Amino acid sequence: MNSEFTIAVHSLVYLAYVPERSASSEAIAENVCTNPARVRKVMGYLKRCGYVATREGSGGGYRLTAEPAQVTLNDIYQAIARGSLMPNWCSGDPDCECLVGSNMQEVMNGIFCGAEQRLEDYFQGLTIASVLERIHRCETC
Repeated sequence: MNSEFTIAVHSLVYLAYVPERSASSEAIAENVCTNPARVRKVMGYLKRCGYVATREGSGGGYRLTAEPAQVTLNDIYQAIARGSLMPNWCSGDPDCECLVGSNMQEVMNGIFCGAEQRLEDYFQGLTIASVLERIHRCETC
């Protein structure tokens, strides 16, 4: 899983929480505890997907344009991080004479594909609104 996914979810939940569903990249970055440039990069992905819009000038920033109850974590995962469970390198060599060495890449690819499908199915049941609800429940802890 890459950190851009976490930044994207955090940013969208934050925008769903704040008044007028709008905030600057600096305010979002402070809440996420990261650099504003990193937030702007992730928000660029979210803007291209139609989840946020930008506003220039004084009082500018990012505005949530999607309904929080309609945006699933799977939507965000698909846009930002799909395929990130699969490592860049896998052990084994298909030309290896050993049964284990020659089949490990194919078997691990299948395992990671299955894991990713389960993750996507789980994320499909979570929305930006439901994450915000979980945060509100933590407030009463």
